[in-house]
Amino acid sequence: MPLVRIDIKRHPDPTHLRTLGQIVYACLRRTINVPEHDNFQVLTEHDGDRLVFDPQYLGIKRSDGQVFIQITLSEGRTLEQKKALYQAIAEGFEREAGVRPQDVFINLVEVRKENWSFGNGIAQYAL
Repeated sequence: MPLVRIDIKRHPDPTHLRTLGQIVYACLRRTINVPEHDNFQVLTEHDGDRLVFDPQYLGIKRSDGQVFIQITLSEGRTLEQKKALYQAIAEGFEREAGVRPQDVFINLVEVRKENWSFGNGIAQYAL
């Protein structure tokens, strides 16, 4: 049920953004029990002046390798699960894609289950 959006500055490696998406999906499966095949992502590269961020907000030194991740998902995950997700993504990005943990910005947007339609004009999760 998550919808993942990942935004980065245009990268010279054409596979980089897809790799980031694969890492996020694996982390979602491992930390918050997202089902197999529940993988919906919007992956976007931008010209340099289209991503705006403060290079030192909250004392975190960000670089041009900044990655924005927004995950919309159904409400109900615990604080511990969310923290585990954030950590797993940052560690996975560093280990598998060379992205500094300081450059990983994650925003979770929690919605009620009836706010999803996966196709056919039906609210599949509505009770």
